[in-house]
Amino acid sequence: MSTRGVSRQHHRTARPVEPVTPLAPRQVRRTLFRQNWRDLVFLHWPADPFQVAGLLPPGTVPDLLNGRTYVGLVFFRLRDLAVGGTPAVPYVGSFDEVNVRLYSRDAQGRRGVVFRSLECDRLLPVLAADASFRLPYRWSRIRSQWFDTRLLYRTSRRGAPEARARVWLDVGTDPVAPDPVEEFLTNRWGLHGRAFGRSYYLPNTHPAWTFRRCALLDWEDSLMAAAGLSEPCEEPFSVLYAPGVPVRFGTPTVLPGT
Repeated sequence: MSTRGVSRQHHRTARPVEPVTPLAPRQVRRTLFRQNWRDLVFLHWPADPFQVAGLLPPGTVPDLLNGRTYVGLVFFRLRDLAVGGTPAVPYVGSFDEVNVRLYSRDAQGRRGVVFRSLECDRLLPVLAADASFRLPYRWSRIRSQWFDTRLLYRTSRRGAPEARARVWLDVGTDPVAPDPVEEFLTNRWGLHGRAFGRSYYLPNTHPAWTFRRCALLDWEDSLMAAAGLSEPCEEPFSVLYAPGVPVRFGTPTVLPGT
């Protein structure tokens, strides 16, 4: 679904929400790997909790706010990937990524994300992520470019060019505060996944987000449908831009009973 030739400030639809304080980031005692996330764009839509439940790993359930859950389409540049305390990996440690993500919670109350797909324009990280954490990385062609204050991301999957996405933003300099729903969606301190027959939680930590005001000019997506979700039929209810943060990931823990 796309909107073409649209030039307007993004507006949020007023909706009642109850205040929520997401779980604070847990201490990462041992750093498994480090990376920098830059020029992040978050698009979000409401999702059917019953559909989402069938796509999550055992031991997790959809994380709900006011009875609702969401699906996110996130574009960003990943830079300076490093293992432990070693220097950043040259060349293959920097790439662009586009992911489709859902929101999960486990029996320990840990809120996380579940990736349904992760487009990546470097083949080696795709192979490494599949071998280690069984994350659904896909080797794709991704273009990201600034045109003055406007940012373009475009991706198409190698071997399946119909699985593609695009976002075109005008980014301002003024800071903007996320509303309670957006805090719920972006204050996530780990991911849930499944590898080698067991579900796991992989924690991360990073500084607080800073968001800038932005206008959505154009978008297109078929990655959600390729990931087993309903294709969006309207504009995202939330559009956020963040300059970026440094991120540290800790060691994974297995979810009991999975």
